Amino acid sequence: MTLDRLRPLAARMLRPFVVLAVRFGLTPDAISVLAFVLAVAAAGAFYAGSAAWDVAGAVLVFLNGWLDLLDGAVARETDVDSKGGDLLDHVLDRYADVVILAGLAAGVDSWLLGFAAVTGVLLTSYLGTQIQAVGLGRQYGGLLGRADRLALVGIVGVLSSVIPVVGGFSLVAWLLGFFAVVGHLTALQRFWGAWGDLRESA
Repeated sequence: MTLDRLRPLAARMLRPFVVLAVRFGLTPDAISVLAFVLAVAAAGAFYAGSAAWDVAGAVLVFLNGWLDLLDGAVARETDVDSKGGDLLDHVLDRYADVVILAGLAAGVDSWLLGFAAVTGVLLTSYLGTQIQAVGLGRQYGGLLGRADRLALVGIVGVLSSVIPVVGGFSLVAWLLGFFAVVGHLTALQRFWGAWGDLRESA
C-alpha cells in the first residue's frame, strides 16, 4: 500500500524542480526548513476548521511532502548530502508529522484520537530508523509510510470540505483513527520483519 515504492518515478518528476532550486541557490537544509514551515502553516489551517481552511491545509501538506523529496534530491545533485543534513531532515519531518496531526486533532476537538495517531506515526518512523541502526538498511515499507500519510491527509483535507461527517463522525476523526490503528500495525510489521531478518542472519 505504500507510495514509497514510487520514489523512482517521483525522482524523475522532481528533476525540473531540482534544477530550479540549484539555480536559485537553495540549499537542502533551507528546503527542509521551508517544508517544516509549510507543515506548521498546514496545522494552523486545519485548526481553523472551516472548509476553505481545510483545503488550504491540504495544499500545504502536499507542498510539504514535495519539498521533503526535493531536499534530498538537491543534496545529491549538488553532492552536499551529509549526516548532519540527514539528521535535520528526519527531526523536522517528525516535528512536521506531530504538528500536522495536532492541527487535525485540534480542528475536530479530538485529542485522544490525535494522541493515538501521533504515537502510531512516530513509532512507525522510529522503527524505520532503528532497523537501519541495527544494520538492516533504512525501512520505508509496511502498511503505511510517510508518503501515504501525507497523501491521505491532503485527500481528506479536500474531501472534508465537501463531506465533513460520515457515520456520525467527522472525516478527519476517521482519518486520525485510521492512522492510530494502521500506524501501530505498520510499526509492528516493520519490527517483525526486521526481527526475522536478524534471526536468519544470526
